[in-house]
Amino acid sequence: MTKTKEILNNIFKGKFLVNEDAQKNWGFIIFLTGLALLMITSSHQIDKKVQKIAQLNKEKRELRSQYVATKSDLMKLKMASNISRKLEEKGLFVSKTPPQKIKVSISR
Repeated sequence: MTKTKEILNNIFKGKFLVNEDAQKNWGFIIFLTGLALLMITSSHQIDKKVQKIAQLNKEKRELRSQYVATKSDLMKLKMASNISRKLEEKGLFVSKTPPQKIKVSISR
């Protein structure tokens, strides 16, 4: 128990940083610090990408709904009843008699 207490006491006092093997310990501490910084940086980049994906998905849904609304409006405008109503406003009416086919024969 006293050996464990002594080891913990030395760690808390930082004696492992100033003894003979300190250079090895400092190298390991710097390595761990580098890994921690790398992990923090990568998590920030992942968070940015997740936010960008969420923004793009929202924009995609908005554009999709705009597309559907525009397509619906176009279908209403292309209906024969709407076209004939707009032509009647300009004085053109649907013919009562069906069109006749004209055949042209070219003799040589």
